[in-house]
Amino acid sequence: MAFDGLNILASFPGWAPDFDLQYRQEQSRAAGGKTYVKDMGDPLWGGTWVSKNLSPNLLDAWRARLKWLENGLQVFRATPPSRFFPIAYPNGSWPTGGGFSGAGTLGTVNVNRRAISAAGFPAGYRHSVGDYVQIGLTDLHQILEDATTGEFEVRPHLWPGVAAGASLKVLRPFCLMSIVPGSITTTADASTGRGKISFQAFESRG
Repeated sequence: MAFDGLNILASFPGWAPDFDLQYRQEQSRAAGGKTYVKDMGDPLWGGTWVSKNLSPNLLDAWRARLKWLENGLQVFRATPPSRFFPIAYPNGSWPTGGGFSGAGTLGTVNVNRRAISAAGFPAGYRHSVGDYVQIGLTDLHQILEDATTGEFEVRPHLWPGVAAGASLKVLRPFCLMSIVPGSITTTADASTGRGKISFQAFESRG
């Protein structure tokens, strides 16, 4: 079976310690100390992935696998590693059991483009602060307030064109990312050959 580079992180033996939004802003500070911030573009998700200590064979295997991403030319699905499942439902312990697929639809979109509601979820379903949701095919957002009904805020703001009725996924939500060119690094012990591999990546919306 051909190697599935799009889902390369599904078997990555490590973690992303700093998966978060990266803001594109210009900042200036006035004489009185106030800092003025201007957005130069919508924020993008970014992170650094670091493997655990690997055997020489596994280290070489991951050196090879990451070459599929061609130093940033290819994209992969990036799910926040701590949030494969919503906080209230670890390992998929949904309110209705296995009958829920982990997805519904976008119910409403506030005119401010930063608050939404969910539709098609089990009765009493709880969205928790810190959960992630995927809207549509690749738009990743983080929930900022607890909610069971009504609207709740997310960040980043919804991208242009997103409207009610789009899919809303809470099970393994992801965005597409590409590796930061030149960021793949490996360290290995000279005596044992064991080591770690790491890389940085940013959301790719092209």
